[in-house]
Amino acid sequence: MEMKIALVTGGGRGIGKACCEALHDVGFLVGIHYNSSESEAKAVSDKLKNSFLIKGDLSTIEGCEAIYESIKNRKEKLEVLVNNAGWVKDNPIFSASLEEFDKMINLNMKATWYLTKRLSRFMIRNKSGRIINISSVVGSLANPTQSIYGMTKAAIDNFTKVAALEFAQNGILVNSVAPGFITTDMTKNLNQEVVDKILARIPLQRMGNPEEVAEVVKFLATSGSYITGTVIHVNGGMYAG
Repeated sequence: MEMKIALVTGGGRGIGKACCEALHDVGFLVGIHYNSSESEAKAVSDKLKNSFLIKGDLSTIEGCEAIYESIKNRKEKLEVLVNNAGWVKDNPIFSASLEEFDKMINLNMKATWYLTKRLSRFMIRNKSGRIINISSVVGSLANPTQSIYGMTKAAIDNFTKVAALEFAQNGILVNSVAPGFITTDMTKNLNQEVVDKILARIPLQRMGNPEEVAEVVKFLATSGSYITGTVIHVNGGMYAG
């Protein structure tokens, strides 16, 4: 059987890395996207036999187009797109900068919309595909100092629902996975006081790990044939949805 591509943006670290590994384990040819994390992405690719690297700055249209061209020039069919890459900078509303706003809007939101717009044409042609957007619990549950980040993730969840309606006739399923607090580079440097406050809000009394998010992504990529337009929360009970 011809191998099919699963493309994961931000695939070199954290949740993206775990998604690459999980999708590789179920037989996909994994496209590992990166921008600045070249060494980490290469380490993932070296570990996964059936994989390839794609570089692109998702904060620019040119970077997104580079990804499109890379997929266009491959003989294998794109079956899964995981829009995972993102950036966060915590700041209260009154002290957040326009530069922070623009970067989060471009990388978290605009890139997800544009990559879906461009890469979905391959899935439409094949009448098959799965688009999985990684959003966040803070898209549904307000978190102080994350006004911009929360806006982008709430927008992704709404975009997921609209895309699911538009693409259903083409055999494409679109869903969001919304992690809660996961042990990644984004959270590992939090001080203990902040960690304790977070854990007090989580019924399971622990942070999740990237593999637990990747398991849900793998399920949506391979099963769940009657699931589309849904936001699946992976947060230890912090938010029920």
